[in-house]
Amino acid sequence: MAETRKITVEVPADLLDQALETSGEGITRTVRRGLALVAAGRAYDELRKLRGKLKLRVDLDRLREDR
Repeated sequence: MAETRKITVEVPADLLDQALETSGEGITRTVRRGLALVAAGRAYDELRKLRGKLKLRVDLDRLREDR
């Protein structure tokens, strides 16, 4: 497990309530999930920049044969 850090964060109560209801988890797991989504956002931005720049050739019939 990675090193952990204890933090104190002030958030609007309604935002926290919405996040907890949506995640169905406790505060710690909800905050960790939110931070992971923020961190993943950069990767998604980089992928969006590649849209239309890559030409992929996929033979679906050949892929299906491999099952």
